[in-house]
Amino acid sequence: DTYLKFLSFYLSTGKHPEIKTLMKPDYNVIWLVVLMVFAQLVALYLVKDLDWKWVVFWSYVFGSCLDHSMTLAIHEIAHNSAFGNSKASWNRWFGMFANLPLGFPYSISFKRYHMDHHRYLGGDGIDVDIPTDFEGWFFCTRIRKLFWIILQPLFYAIRPLCINPKPISRLEVINLSIQFVFNAIVYYVLGAKSLFYLIAGAILGLGLHPISGHFIAEHYMFLKGHETYSYYGPLNKLTFNVGYHNEHHDFPNIPGTSLPLLKKMAPEYYDHLPQYNSWIKVLYDFVMDDTISPYSRMKRHLKGEVKQE
Repeated sequence: DTYLKFLSFYLSTGKHPEIKTLMKPDYNVIWLVVLMVFAQLVALYLVKDLDWKWVVFWSYVFGSCLDHSMTLAIHEIAHNSAFGNSKASWNRWFGMFANLPLGFPYSISFKRYHMDHHRYLGGDGIDVDIPTDFEGWFFCTRIRKLFWIILQPLFYAIRPLCINPKPISRLEVINLSIQFVFNAIVYYVLGAKSLFYLIAGAILGLGLHPISGHFIAEHYMFLKGHETYSYYGPLNKLTFNVGYHNEHHDFPNIPGTSLPLLKKMAPEYYDHLPQYNSWIKVLYDFVMDDTISPYSRMKRHLKGEVKQE
């Protein structure tokens, strides 16, 4: 997006050169990810002998929150925030480690498609964050939009195959293999309930869940002319400040923990923009507002050479 590139250049070289000091790795991501993986391993052990109703309960109450938080840790790692741009391969391998609590191989494919999302925001046929025509056409009523939110993990998984399929890379095969081996170990050592908890937490956490409000809050046009929105509520504490989304798209090389500082450094660019304070309300408004649907996105027809990951 030309405007965002101009804004990033102007802020970093013009009025606010101090913003450059924020463009460095956040090593705290490493320790937070290690702690979250350890917490998931403990949870896998604790649920192995519970009644099924309690396995489902803890999958939603605890596992879903941890898993969604981990997807956003993987988002940070995809931007090389853990080890820096000079150690890109370290970030890729660490992303596979962070992937373990999710049950599904995710980190490498996410990196490939997410960089396209930043380069070509809303790009038709490139940005797989844009819903398909079928999604926009079918999920247009309140009850259908509710089911669309519940089924978000499914659509995020299959949408790249429909919109912008890419050849499978070596790292994706490794990511798949490592995850399969980990899942098999969980099943053979701890049993079916632990494996169910592992996978169900990710599905529930990325579907109808308060944190999932960020999927819609980020780029759905509740107001005409505004395609990116920030959220400044408390759930940023669990999501590596992904709610600071205007800030993140302006400076994707600034780690999430530093985005509040970015906003303070340049309030004249961010304070006046439309913003959210509740992701739950975003979900409610999306379902209940008949003027909003999966079609409520800015879509661009790209011209010239397109370079993808």
